[in-house]
Amino acid sequence: MDLRIFTEPQQGATYDTLLTVAKATEDLGFDAFFRSDHYLRMGSADGLPGPTDAWITLAGLARETKRIRLGTLMTAGTFRLPGVLAIQVAQVDQMSGGRVELGLGAGWFEEEHTAYGIPFPKEKFARLEEQLQIVTGLWATETGKTFSHDGKHYQLTDSPALPKPAQTKVPVLIGGHGATRTPRLAAQFADEFNIPFASLEDSERQFGRVRAAAEQAGRKGDDLVYSSALVACVGKDDAEVARRAAVIGREVDELKANGLAGSPAEVVDKIGKYAEIGASRIYLQCLDLADLDHLELISSQVQSQLS
Repeated sequence: MDLRIFTEPQQGATYDTLLTVAKATEDLGFDAFFRSDHYLRMGSADGLPGPTDAWITLAGLARETKRIRLGTLMTAGTFRLPGVLAIQVAQVDQMSGGRVELGLGAGWFEEEHTAYGIPFPKEKFARLEEQLQIVTGLWATETGKTFSHDGKHYQLTDSPALPKPAQTKVPVLIGGHGATRTPRLAAQFADEFNIPFASLEDSERQFGRVRAAAEQAGRKGDDLVYSSALVACVGKDDAEVARRAAVIGREVDELKANGLAGSPAEVVDKIGKYAEIGASRIYLQCLDLADLDHLELISSQVQSQLS
């Protein structure tokens, strides 16, 4: 079971804070550092000192880390033109020595689009499908040849399809709860399918849909990695769990029901249940980025048991 650290910087974090967490992620033996792609805080957080851009952040981290994988859950398709996104991701992959993964989603948070003057199209899913076609098509085009795309939403003519990523194949992540279109897109484009903040029952059902869609598309169901994203709140005792829950504004019982909360033994047990339904990777949503002791505890007493 791979454990990855997943952050939500729009809630309030500087680049230096993210760098500190990424370096701890690497030093403590976690598999990867991922971040959300949002420009506006959610809920009661003040969001200070303001947002950081996902791919600018990852470019910096690419030069400051050596081992961990780096990526997004999920890059918002509404934020970037697909040709530009292909260049950005390829460049960061080069900067990291081939450690980047692209999670790409349709975009959903209308308020942040309004706040920063970003168009929020009514039809987002069809755009996402074209974006995936373009990004993966540009990367797959042989050097010296050109790529064109004549779609409803995007048109590219004789693109040189450069630069190329360092990796032969940048892993593409697709995720979500949709019952029909999401599994179809995952089957067509994804190396990994992620379901965020879902119960065991809902996760198992969605994994099954994606497996079926993959087989219908001529792939083996096991061609994809299946992963879950879950909030983490681990403590060495009840008091520490309660303290960490209070800091992030959540209730312990709710966190235990909907996330990975409690003692290390409780969390290991619940991760085991996700493994039983097919998850081989967990993204630990860590909301208090100042609490590096939390990461150390998870590394020493949760990750150590899983490996």
